[in-house]
Amino acid sequence: MDEQAPMTMAVDRHDDFTVLRPEGDIDLSSSPGLRAQLRDITESTQSKIIVDLKGVPYMDSSGVATLVELLQSCRRNEIELVLCQLGERVLSVFQIARLDGVFTIADTLDAAREHES
Repeated sequence: MDEQAPMTMAVDRHDDFTVLRPEGDIDLSSSPGLRAQLRDITESTQSKIIVDLKGVPYMDSSGVATLVELLQSCRRNEIELVLCQLGERVLSVFQIARLDGVFTIADTLDAAREHES
């Protein structure tokens, strides 16, 4: 049985945006911890949030649900949310769920920084 490394997340705060960089699979076992981290970040952020998913090779429906909750929280708090650098497998999950039209998705971190809502 393979032991997977736990998901981690780096947070880089800037004046006008915060970049979140999760690393590892976002699934049923890691989603509750991620959800708690994201809640804390949205409560302490007034600027744009960019979630850089470059380091996420796999995401299941619980991970998608966690990001939908983040989107709802950002909208309530008038915070722009941009996802970027989604790998092919992760992007396909968003496309299948038809959430690629709900979320703002950028190809690169630079494009996410420059995006204006």
